Amino acid sequence: MYDPLAPHRRITVKIGSTLLVDAASGKLRADWLKSLAADIAALKAQDKQIVLVSGAISLGRRILALTASPLPLDQSQAAAAVGQIALSQAYREHLGAHSIVTGQILVTPNITEERRYFLNARTTITTLIEMGAIPIINENDSVATAEIRYGDNDRLSARVAAMVESDVLVILSDVDGLYSAPPDTNPEAAHIPSVERVTAEIEAMAGGAGSEAGRGGMLTKVQAARMATEAGTAMIIAKGTGEHPLKDLAAGARHTVFAARLDHRTARKRWIMAAIVAGRMSVDAGAVAALKRGTSLLPVGVSEVSGDFSRGDAIAIVAPSGEEIARGLAGFDAADARKVAGRRSGEIAEILGTSRVEMVHRDNLVLLAAGKE
Repeated sequence: MYDPLAPHRRITVKIGSTLLVDAASGKLRADWLKSLAADIAALKAQDKQIVLVSGAISLGRRILALTASPLPLDQSQAAAAVGQIALSQAYREHLGAHSIVTGQILVTPNITEERRYFLNARTTITTLIEMGAIPIINENDSVATAEIRYGDNDRLSARVAAMVESDVLVILSDVDGLYSAPPDTNPEAAHIPSVERVTAEIEAMAGGAGSEAGRGGMLTKVQAARMATEAGTAMIIAKGTGEHPLKDLAAGARHTVFAARLDHRTARKRWIMAAIVAGRMSVDAGAVAALKRGTSLLPVGVSEVSGDFSRGDAIAIVAPSGEEIARGLAGFDAADARKVAGRRSGEIAEILGTSRVEMVHRDNLVLLAAGKE
């Protein structure tokens, strides 16, 4: 039986609200969460890296006995504040039983839409992953306003998966994938096992909102698929209501897979090249040669910094001839970049008080044709 998770190492898993809370009792489905933790531990034993995106409002509203549907914004924020604590404790307990460390990260839209915050959040999440911990991410509902909130964790999970360059995003839900029509009302609806590209026709199949407990439906999942696949991340919609949902998926349980449209390198390159250039760094011949070998741009090779830019802004990298040879995302603000230009890496911590040493990290750098051999 084909295992759809086998080709992927970094996996983001989005857990729908309906999976976490028992509809009848309003309590956390502890046995289900215990089984999910066992699945995650098994994946980590295969050297997989896991990121979780998990909502907390549904649990919080049950704890506070809030009955309005939908909840007004102030009650949603209160429910999120309560639910986040309860949920993080539950994840810590069940994953901790497998000696897995968890870390909670609350995000708001500007974190993934503004490059400076994007880089900070990405660094935090990837550092946790590299340390063997599991980041548990949720929208910061307790402080978000109606105008700026993501609105559902499907699209949030797609942005997070793209941000950390996950190989695949798995959305666990109360449905086992995309159908040609709503299967609960149309007996002729056909399950669609794979989607090569999200088109208007595919979005039309998704229809309207889904279950009451979650803020998203199949349409938001398809929209999430568009975001993820265009950024180089494949996406899977799978049914997660039963225990051991990831184990079942790996064993071949029915699902829909959306193919990635680009690889991560190409997607990142397009993003960097499309960004507005806010400044430039002139580099010496040694830096030009190092960049051609695929290294990061270090301060010692920078002879001049111009422009007023912030960390994460796009900058041009210019050779001694005056020709632009590369473009990348600045690792420092313009003022700090000027302070360390020409300095060796060992001096940076003393000057700026940071462990970062790259003017432009190689992961955030695109070598232009003019700079290629």
